[in-house]
Amino acid sequence: MERFYNAPGDVVDEILRTTAATAPLRIAEPDSGLRILIRRDWDKTEQGRRQVAVLSGGGAGHEPAHAGYIGDGMLTGAISGSLFASPSVEAVLAAIREVCGEAGCLLVVKNYTGDRLNFGLAAERARSEGLNVAMVIVADDIAIENAPQPRGIAGTVLIHKLAGYLASQETPLDAIRERAEVLCRRMGSLGMALSAAAQPGQPAADRSPELGLGIHNETGTRQVDPKSADEAMTLVLDPLHNTLSDRKLTDPWIAMLNNLGSCSTQEMGVLAASLLRQLGVEQIAHLIGPAPLMTSLDMHGFSLTLLPADDDIVTALSAPTTAPGWPGLRATQAPPHFSPDTHQDHGALAEDAPQDADTVATLERIIDTLRQAREELDALDARSGDGDAGASMQSGADSIARALEAKRLNTAALPLLFAGIGQLLSRDMGGSSGVLLSILFTAAAGSLDRRGKLDEALADGVEKMQAYGGARPGDRTMLDALIPAIESLQRGESLTQAAQAARDGAQATASLTRANAGRSAYVPESALKGVVDPGAEAVARVFEALSHSVS
Repeated sequence: MERFYNAPGDVVDEILRTTAATAPLRIAEPDSGLRILIRRDWDKTEQGRRQVAVLSGGGAGHEPAHAGYIGDGMLTGAISGSLFASPSVEAVLAAIREVCGEAGCLLVVKNYTGDRLNFGLAAERARSEGLNVAMVIVADDIAIENAPQPRGIAGTVLIHKLAGYLASQETPLDAIRERAEVLCRRMGSLGMALSAAAQPGQPAADRSPELGLGIHNETGTRQVDPKSADEAMTLVLDPLHNTLSDRKLTDPWIAMLNNLGSCSTQEMGVLAASLLRQLGVEQIAHLIGPAPLMTSLDMHGFSLTLLPADDDIVTALSAPTTAPGWPGLRATQAPPHFSPDTHQDHGALAEDAPQDADTVATLERIIDTLRQAREELDALDARSGDGDAGASMQSGADSIARALEAKRLNTAALPLLFAGIGQLLSRDMGGSSGVLLSILFTAAAGSLDRRGKLDEALADGVEKMQAYGGARPGDRTMLDALIPAIESLQRGESLTQAAQAARDGAQATASLTRANAGRSAYVPESALKGVVDPGAEAVARVFEALSHSVS
């Protein structure tokens, strides 16, 4: 199983039933064989006398289009066909009959042959019945230069919003159609995908990245090979921007960034940042998305729509709607910057701090030990965590090394040295290990000020680590090496004995197959068997380096 589908033939009906169950909609009787959703509050006799009904639809597989745009201020209803297939004439005609009142009905149709024919014939039959029906055909795709019939793609959603807003303002049908047609001429869209969509029950076609592909999984106009999100955005933005410029359309723009199906939130955020960076917030007045607006099943790609930020369009697109799929229109701006307050309150880090040569040499030995251990610690962590324990330890060691070189650490006074190390680790080491070790050194520094005994100060620091971190001995953490070493010192034993206690504690973690804290708590027991905890291993190596310094 590669995708969460049941029977391929049930996909569309299951989607529509869910939509109807979670929004104020009416749905056509299943026995009718027609897939129609209508606003529950729509009364063609009352509302339809004052307001134009707005219908849209087409093949399924583009969710949230089209049913996700039904709501006050947007669509009155939607008609769905099968995946990537136009609904029948009978379905469109039935929807027109259900919603069309005295004010009339506007059909918003994407420029695909099946949609044009089926919606067009339904409109003709409705007119023969005396219903006032108009149709606007959206052809926003600029992929094929001088195409006689450009496709209708994501820009269709903007026509839904404009027409729905105008209808809510009780604008006459002909005026809505004219305004919608003007917007169609003043916008353009272009899409790009790294991989094709997969129909339910079928494998995805093996295709290279393509530019200018349609929303029905058609091949693109040319193959591309972007090496970054910036390159991908440039491939889409440049021809789109040039085409609109050739039409004498200018900024500031409204930009709509559409997820074609399976781009992650992070990918879409990076693409949006690239768009804003390449055009600049001065040229992009408003942004819609990034969001899935007109998808193509699980296609791994995006499309971009640009249109001038005319005042009347901004008003229409920013007007409220109850349609659940509409993400809203947001103004863009260059964010103001501020300077974070990172000053240290108690002055543990200072300029030209007093130095003790022996302490400096000991710290340098520990720093070198952690740097040399990076790859081994990362390898251990890759088996029980996320593979960055060594990198984290080295980042902390490097921060201390820089402070030593700049003589900002007071190595002549242990309380100030510990407090300074605590500050450095909290700022530069990152991750939970950095915070926990910062707690250890900060608490130990305070204890040294009060009590003056190193072993008791370290024990106090470990107590704070446990209080805030929640780990205990036996949980497969650095505490399994740290606590035995400190207890050895509290018994009056030598650093060599303390280092051996840390080593024994670290080795014992290899037999612990159940972790109750840290990243290992999420790893199967089988992956932990025989693997030393990387945090405990790092502690053992630090104590061994300390013991060598005094031997």
